[in-house]
Amino acid sequence: MAKHSTASHVKHHLEAHIVWCTKYRYKVLTGKVAERCRELIRQTCVTNGIEIVKGNIRADHVHILITYPPRLSVSEIVQKLKGRSSKILQEEFPEMKKRYWGRHFWAAGYFVDSISDISEKVISQYIEEQVDEENDVFKIT
Repeated sequence: MAKHSTASHVKHHLEAHIVWCTKYRYKVLTGKVAERCRELIRQTCVTNGIEIVKGNIRADHVHILITYPPRLSVSEIVQKLKGRSSKILQEEFPEMKKRYWGRHFWAAGYFVDSISDISEKVISQYIEEQVDEENDVFKIT
């Protein structure tokens, strides 16, 4: 069973697998750049109450599995992670400016998949059991 976190008026366990790529899939996340990128992602997560369950930095993309508080949306999380890391990596590694002259280090999009230890089947069964005899799929009682 998953470990649930508690905050004011909410008990939650939100997990997401997020993947994002460097612009043009350039293989620049190696050596010192990859180490600094990992450090920046960790700092941003700690600052925002996000826990990194697992992560992996490849030469041209980042995989990260996180648990996060309900006050943040996944799009906000990605914006914080990509925005801060892009700005600082380009400041600290001037050679990036030649390759990323438009100041866009990361590609525009990202992939996200929500993760849960409770299957869709279990949730569907629970909701079905809550329906009355009329078999209404979305009823207010």
